Amino acid sequence: MKRNKLALSLAAVLLASVPGAVLAQSAAPQAQQSTAQTQPAQSNQPPAPSNAQQLQTITVTGSALPRVDTETPSPVTVITAQDIARSGFTNVSDVVRAVSADNSGTIPPSFYAGFATGSSGVALRGLTVNSTLVLVDGKRAASYPLVDDGIRSFVDLNTLPLAAVERIEVLKDGASSIYGSDAIAGVVNIILKPSFQGVEGTAEVGNSQHGGGFHKHASLVGGIGDLNTDHYNAYFSAEWEQDQAIPLKDRSYPFNSTNLTAIGGPDLRVGNPLNTNGSSVGTVAPAGPTPGAPATGPFQPLGPCTPGTQLETVPGTGPNTGTYCAQDTAYQYGHVQQYSNKDGLYGRFTYKFSDTTKAYASLSYYQSVVHELGTPNQIQSSVPNNTDTIQLPPGNPSNPFPGQYAYINYLFGDIPSGTNVDTHNLRAVLDVTGEWGDWNYEASMVGNHIWMGYENLGFISYQGLLNAIANGTYNFANPSLNSAAVRNAVSPPDIAQNHSDMDVFDFSVNRQLFDLPGGPSGFAAGVQFRHEGQLQEELNPGGIYQGLGDTFITGSRNVSGVYTEFDAPLLESLEADVSGRFDHYPRVGNNFSPKVGLKWKPLDWVALRATYSKGFRAPQFGESAGSFSAGFVSSSVEGQGAPASFLDAHGNSNYVTVPYALEEGSSGNPNLKPEKSQSFTFGVVVQPLSWLNASLDYYNIRKSNVIVPADPGVALLNYYQTGTVLPGYTMRFDTPDPLHPTAPLRPIFVGADYINGNWLKTTGLDLDLQAHFQFSNGIQYISEVQATQIFQWKEDVAGEVESYVGTQGPYNLSSGAGTPRTRGNWANTIVWGPLSLTATIYFTSKEFESAEDVTGTTACFDALGPNGGPLAPNCTMASFTYGNLVGSYRLNKHITFTASVDNVTDRKPPLDPLNYAANFYNPTYDYAGIIGRFWNIGVKFDL
Repeated sequence: MKRNKLALSLAAVLLASVPGAVLAQSAAPQAQQSTAQTQPAQSNQPPAPSNAQQLQTITVTGSALPRVDTETPSPVTVITAQDIARSGFTNVSDVVRAVSADNSGTIPPSFYAGFATGSSGVALRGLTVNSTLVLVDGKRAASYPLVDDGIRSFVDLNTLPLAAVERIEVLKDGASSIYGSDAIAGVVNIILKPSFQGVEGTAEVGNSQHGGGFHKHASLVGGIGDLNTDHYNAYFSAEWEQDQAIPLKDRSYPFNSTNLTAIGGPDLRVGNPLNTNGSSVGTVAPAGPTPGAPATGPFQPLGPCTPGTQLETVPGTGPNTGTYCAQDTAYQYGHVQQYSNKDGLYGRFTYKFSDTTKAYASLSYYQSVVHELGTPNQIQSSVPNNTDTIQLPPGNPSNPFPGQYAYINYLFGDIPSGTNVDTHNLRAVLDVTGEWGDWNYEASMVGNHIWMGYENLGFISYQGLLNAIANGTYNFANPSLNSAAVRNAVSPPDIAQNHSDMDVFDFSVNRQLFDLPGGPSGFAAGVQFRHEGQLQEELNPGGIYQGLGDTFITGSRNVSGVYTEFDAPLLESLEADVSGRFDHYPRVGNNFSPKVGLKWKPLDWVALRATYSKGFRAPQFGESAGSFSAGFVSSSVEGQGAPASFLDAHGNSNYVTVPYALEEGSSGNPNLKPEKSQSFTFGVVVQPLSWLNASLDYYNIRKSNVIVPADPGVALLNYYQTGTVLPGYTMRFDTPDPLHPTAPLRPIFVGADYINGNWLKTTGLDLDLQAHFQFSNGIQYISEVQATQIFQWKEDVAGEVESYVGTQGPYNLSSGAGTPRTRGNWANTIVWGPLSLTATIYFTSKEFESAEDVTGTTACFDALGPNGGPLAPNCTMASFTYGNLVGSYRLNKHITFTASVDNVTDRKPPLDPLNYAANFYNPTYDYAGIIGRFWNIGVKFDL
């Protein structure tokens, strides 16, 4: 069915259900609001009192049934609007990613060099962003138009409204039995205010103690109408947040440099021709009158070293010696934080037709703009065309050697490099709830369209480079003389227009069935139809640009599902909940996901709970036919496992011993099967005293048919041993080794279709603890602890079981961030009259610097220290602990002043030589350390 026909059909069904309908208790806005105000921060509620059935009901994430006892068999963390205010966070991304269960595979907003630039994603249980489902008011949202690593689709947290948030529920359990695909690790449900009256707003500014990053934030919410007396409520919210860039040079050593000699590491500054990377002051070496001949003399800079570069000498005589201008590109071009600007509007109109029927319509528009400044590109590149040995011909204006060719190393310092991302998120919802006889029902339609302008700047066109060298139009000796037209010919902008869609129709019913010893049983059922679509235009069409990977994502499909849930209070102390969902995906097939949960209260203050569920994840568009992705790894032929015979054929030259850019590609596979999961949880919830409640939950998730790229190492090893290409793989090869032109060529590209791998497994423990004290002098004290301990995270790779917990693996899936064994936070709040003060401590445990998915061993992967040993002490990235302080003072009933200090002690991040998303620190878990102490002041008004 075409998308527009599907939308019209669903609209007709939805509107036809309004006449004659009566009140629905399910997810009543009043009940949601009152519950959110009384629940403690990030809480698991204690067992409900025996008279709870007289209270209003709400629907909790992970269940389709309205309930009084909000403590379900599944663990749910609740973060209220009050909790968010006390945290000091001003966007959904920071709030959600602070949850301790967010781990390996999460996407921090600070990772600008990845495929999904400008986004932020959550990965519960460390199962990457495509195994955590993100909902808004219990309804699906469109995926970010750029996919993570060219394969994983996810919902970007940067374009979700915060000013209108009532609460955020984080379900830490499988939920495919209710929501379908992707809910393997859990669900994050952003629940917006059902109604609002009055006007409130905030304004805030902040800055970093060490320079850069000036922060501005403002929000406004206004609404009118009382549903009970006026029969309507209308409100809108507006918010804006802007953060300035932070240059890396404003931060301390060694995080602001590539010269690590002061701490026993290597000098990684560019410019030395022996390492192929040049500086913005070009270096040339004479090569005689014959093109392609080896260098005949020492190298020399094309001019005097400029500010930001330093003259260095490689001693000796003859080729491979000489002088050059070394340049610290991290200091000169690196950034801790890029410029970003986010703003948006949300409006909601609710009408109460009668005491029995209610409907709302909402419309939101959010924009996120990121300007990323990068390091200029090199003239040297091995892919898709090898320019490592490029030469200036005799007579070229930049060639100082008359009648001779000249090898050149060069950084295009006059051609700025960067990425501009402009994302627009438009979302509309129409929802009707009511009763019909003994049945409660809800019918809703969602239309969500995201479009994006994506621009890459500074990448070098291979043909443009050849033309500029042949014609002598680009001046390497004095780049300031190059005109804009000349620079544009060498580096034309790479522009793409991407988009994604999610159109959904949901219809669900629920009712009480019959009485059981513990109370009335409940039944719910629902049906869902949705249209999904995505287009990510080709990143590097035709291999135009040097050193730029390639991605093309395309696809659309109509998905249908039906689900049911049955809740049985078998005894006053024992509840059983059973649910299941059947989904149909075109070209993928059918899937049934069941779940069973039990909750037993042997005592009024103790509840034991357990769940068992099966889940699935259907192949996403990046994994489907017609899509492909390719990126680069830095590796040497020797490091790829080539046998001695291959290395000896090259005389162990730089061609096989020095790392180079190897392109690894993966293509969509129409024969992929869905990923399947089996998971169970077991937990205990206690409230031994009125002021204390806690929960402890164990989880165990096993995923099979894991969709992964085919192992390039297998194909590489086969080629080095046999000289042939394995069936199912594609390879492209480099130009010959200049010193051994008849020796076998090294691969520069290896690719294959995605495949269903074997399995992965993760287990761990979650702790939530809250204590509330009320003192006679009017002081209230609230202490809350949230922690996650991972016991294991392992996977079967080609028959070998690899373990990653406590290490920097899975390296490729986590952007080198790794899988910390422990994450946690401890918040302490004191409220004394108009004064509120919250201090929160955040902790991430240490990681051993191994990456078994890259090296195939558990040995140390860090070899930047003295004599090839580790640079980090004991080959370990240290743990990181820091604290934030947030305060507010209510001057009167209309005005409240706010202030906060992030990273109060100005703790620096631990050294991380392995992380490739930042310069020797881990931006995923230790970002607050590189930002340093950061203050904010603001005001809130309430009219």
